[in-house]
Amino acid sequence: MSTATSTPRFSKEVGATGLLALPLVLGHVSTGLISFVDNVIAGHHATATLAAVTIGTALLWLPMLIPIGTLISLTASVSQLHGAGREREIGPLFRQALWLALGLGLIMFTFLTVVPPLLPAFGIAPDIVPGATAFLHAVRWGGPALTLYFCMRYLSEGMHWTLPTMLLGFGGLLVLAPMGYVLANGKLGFPEMGAEGLGIASAVMMWLQAIAFATYLWFTKRFAHLQLFSHFEGPRWKAIWELLRTGLPIGITVLMEGGLFIVTALLIGRLGANEAAAHQIAINVAQLCFMIPMGVAEATTVRVGHAVGRGDGFGVRRAAWAGYAIIMGTQTLSAAVLLFGHDAIVGVYTNDLAVAGLASTLLLYAATFQFPDGIQVLSAGALRGLKDTRVPMFIAMFAYWGLGMPLGAGLGLGLGMGPQGMWIGLIVGLTAAAILMGWRLRRSSLRIGQSMLS
Repeated sequence: MSTATSTPRFSKEVGATGLLALPLVLGHVSTGLISFVDNVIAGHHATATLAAVTIGTALLWLPMLIPIGTLISLTASVSQLHGAGREREIGPLFRQALWLALGLGLIMFTFLTVVPPLLPAFGIAPDIVPGATAFLHAVRWGGPALTLYFCMRYLSEGMHWTLPTMLLGFGGLLVLAPMGYVLANGKLGFPEMGAEGLGIASAVMMWLQAIAFATYLWFTKRFAHLQLFSHFEGPRWKAIWELLRTGLPIGITVLMEGGLFIVTALLIGRLGANEAAAHQIAINVAQLCFMIPMGVAEATTVRVGHAVGRGDGFGVRRAAWAGYAIIMGTQTLSAAVLLFGHDAIVGVYTNDLAVAGLASTLLLYAATFQFPDGIQVLSAGALRGLKDTRVPMFIAMFAYWGLGMPLGAGLGLGLGMGPQGMWIGLIVGLTAAAILMGWRLRRSSLRIGQSMLS
């Protein structure tokens, strides 16, 4: 057995990664529940409101993947500085990251201002456009707060402290649910605002989360030595460019994968209402399963980055293998639940036999890609810890859009296989990404390990 995977060090690494990952997983669950709460409130208000919020949410989160992915590079940078004992450099880096986050948030504000007038050109039904426009015009005010929140979150995670992610995630839900209900339905003397009310509630939640995180970082003794807010510091473009150089490829990588699933949904929507509904059920369950390996991958980013910072080549590989070990366990569980419980899961969503039958079949396809999906996201997380982001971006482009999407569209639409054909494309794309990301991680970790030894 190699030094990288020898016990008890390996067991200790698995435990450390698991402790970091648990709050992150729960934080992702809270994020998923935000969309769930929005949809439940909107659905009870009116069908048109639900459609408007669905369109608005997609137009908010798809482009938001780029700034969120870009800012996640801060996690690796902070973790490496922490591991190297260069914590004096973290405060200045964080202040420049705040400038970057603010700039990205303002870009998102502009995007959400410009897009609504174009909705009719996208083929959105005329009765949905007013609600979607009102939602986007309301939620855009939270764009800068959201990017600032993620900047502070990634700093905390880079310092091995993930609990605020979970607490503020569920705290946001406690704000969104009652406020969204009141504003959407016109309770407590407020006018009935429908989709716009949910947009306002979401924006308020984003600002409260950002303010709460900033307040915590300001007063907590845990980060006092970093002097995060010790003085005002203007933008330093060299530092911001370095964050962009490392982070933007991550943002594009995340967009490539997220875009694959969204475009797949749009193409399946052309096949009919039953097919679209079945796909939505199956992909919702698959996304819920994905939150677990995503949290483990983010924890692995921190552990790998910390090992790089302290110059521990064996520690880099040990952190990556610990992540893989956890992923094998979580994905085995997810695959088993989908394989043996697919009918019961679908029964929670619908009583329509036609929709349920197809959704149940698609969940079997979802069980098939649990392992490649877990491996690719874990490998990408470890590569972020190494600050290896450019090649993974090209891997994502090739796997998802060079293989997965053309194959899925060809089988699903060209050869008439329907949603099953599109899901075969997803499986192939994720499998290719898993193989290539794993190969890249092996090369990068060996190269960095050799450079540390020399």
